[in-house]
Amino acid sequence: MTSLLRLLPHEIDALVARMGQPAYRARQLLHGLYREQYASLGEFTTLPATFCSQIQDEGYELAPAVEVRRVMSDDGATTKLLLRMADGILIETVLMQYAAAGGRSRRSTVCVSTQAGCAMGCVFCATGQMGFERNLRAEEVLAQVLAVQHLLAQRGEHVTNIVFMGMGEPLANYAETIRAVRLLTDVRAFGLGQRHITISTVGLVHAIDRLAAEQLQVGLAISLHAPNDELRQRLVPTAGPTSVADLMAAAKRYFHATGRRVTFEYALLDGVNDTPEVAAELARLLRGSGSHVNLIPVNPTAGGFGRPSRTRTLTFERVLLDAGINCTVRVEKGTEISAACGQLRTDAANGLAADLIPLASVPVRGRRQSPAAPAQSQSR
Repeated sequence: MTSLLRLLPHEIDALVARMGQPAYRARQLLHGLYREQYASLGEFTTLPATFCSQIQDEGYELAPAVEVRRVMSDDGATTKLLLRMADGILIETVLMQYAAAGGRSRRSTVCVSTQAGCAMGCVFCATGQMGFERNLRAEEVLAQVLAVQHLLAQRGEHVTNIVFMGMGEPLANYAETIRAVRLLTDVRAFGLGQRHITISTVGLVHAIDRLAAEQLQVGLAISLHAPNDELRQRLVPTAGPTSVADLMAAAKRYFHATGRRVTFEYALLDGVNDTPEVAAELARLLRGSGSHVNLIPVNPTAGGFGRPSRTRTLTFERVLLDAGINCTVRVEKGTEISAACGQLRTDAANGLAADLIPLASVPVRGRRQSPAAPAQSQSR
């Protein structure tokens, strides 16, 4: 069976036409999927039962994610969901919320996973330490966003931004990532603006060039973590011998093709890549590139790397700023619930999932299915 969430709107049009149904049935299907967020074909009360049976006979179904557990940060601004996909695999998705000025509604960013586990093996990343299980399909990425949208709708809010920065390497699952982006940005589907989406990559150069040719306006974030190849290969085992120069060239090509400024993500590891000397080397590398550097003091994981002190972090930032490099220190959210950068991991056996709040195992979408109320929010 194939999830209807996999189909782009024009593919749903074709499905409806092939079944001999009027064109407005496609609009009804899309409305139920993305606006009403129905969890089963039986909830589409506007559709004839015979048509729903036809859809099933064609091999299509709704396969919403099932929310297994939920945990919220101390300040209530970060929520981590443990979701079960149709085949039983578990993945983590994070909602991060930020206050907005001028009386506007707050920004609600969903951090989605594109793989169960990751094969890149970054030594400071919990997901990399759990190994690789499988790629996620586009509809499974959509299911994550709809799970969060369902949660936000209960608060009178909605998803405003999406970052492909969860479990896995998005560009190693290229076709499914791009299909997910097109579903998320199609005005007849989820309908989010392309500039509200950012794709992060550890640096797959050929895939960055493919992305640049897609004629999309999504943001690109490259996980750099070092200004030279020797240090980068220690931190990112899959990095090639000339990866730093290769990534700088790819970032330049992406900017010229899209007009979008590239962000370089840089995890600061105490005593490893956070010295003023390394900062000066990074500044020389990036001078004149027009890029932005996002400094990320490393989060606690099983990798054993220390988080630099606030003083060391600000000293590193100051070296970059004094050299004219656009730079900020990331505002971390959800560290205490293992929901921050580099912390996502679904290996329940190691205890990371044990302190999440249990919920009834029900589909997270569908107006006619109300999840059981969670226990009072707790965090570790």
